[in-house]
Amino acid sequence: MELWYTEKQTDTFGITAKITKTYVHEQTEFQQLDVIETEQFGTMLVLDGMVMTTVKDEFVYHEMVAHPVLFTHPHPEHVLVVGGGDGGVIREIMKHPGVKKAVLVDIDGKVIEYSKKYLPSIAGELDNPRVEVLVGDGFMHIHDHKHTYDVIMVDSTEPVGPAVNLFTRGFYQGIYEALKDDGIFVAQTDNPWFKADLIQTVNRDVKEVFPIVRVYCANIPTYPSGLWTFTMGSKKYDPLEVDETAIPEIETNYYTPRLHKAAFVLPRFVENLVKS
Repeated sequence: MELWYTEKQTDTFGITAKITKTYVHEQTEFQQLDVIETEQFGTMLVLDGMVMTTVKDEFVYHEMVAHPVLFTHPHPEHVLVVGGGDGGVIREIMKHPGVKKAVLVDIDGKVIEYSKKYLPSIAGELDNPRVEVLVGDGFMHIHDHKHTYDVIMVDSTEPVGPAVNLFTRGFYQGIYEALKDDGIFVAQTDNPWFKADLIQTVNRDVKEVFPIVRVYCANIPTYPSGLWTFTMGSKKYDPLEVDETAIPEIETNYYTPRLHKAAFVLPRFVENLVKS
């Protein structure tokens, strides 16, 4: 008998993958959590029926959350990751020796626990001495840490369940206040095929808070539509003004110094979504 996992990405469209094993099927305090083995993409973490990461394509998302913003800020020493309990973004941050401390705050400790057990290639840096892992509410952590971070990365699920508050203007204002005077933040902002309204709303809200706002894209095959956007809000530094020849080569599979600015060149229909 064949077993298949299907994610209904809209009411009329989805993706499906053949699975060979189920490692975890658990309702946590906050969400339905599943870890499954797929033939095409290897081990897959699923939250509330949505693919969060797979061992085959995870590098795209995690590299593109971390490196564009860390190479835009000239001296990122204190970094916060909201969400991201699988540890992939932390792994990429640890490739930057100038980062003195990275704090990860995820509301669901089970994500951290099972990622360490079943996704060690992704979660392997969570025990790095430069990393502090906290189980708690990222929204409240930001509220309680004014003027603390050089860079804040929001690695959240889609705006459902515990992540709803992470897509509000009030949250972006809180991020602004938690950043230092030259701080930058970045957030995943979903896909332009199915969530155009969300991208427009986030872009408008972030522009009301930050003087410099840039949107960029990456290709992630297991995410809805395969085309994913990220939104960067900066108090001072513009990612388009970075000298890409000064970006050091680091061990990556997607991000490169040449890709840094290229990622901000948007398809016309995405460009139209984020016009002022």
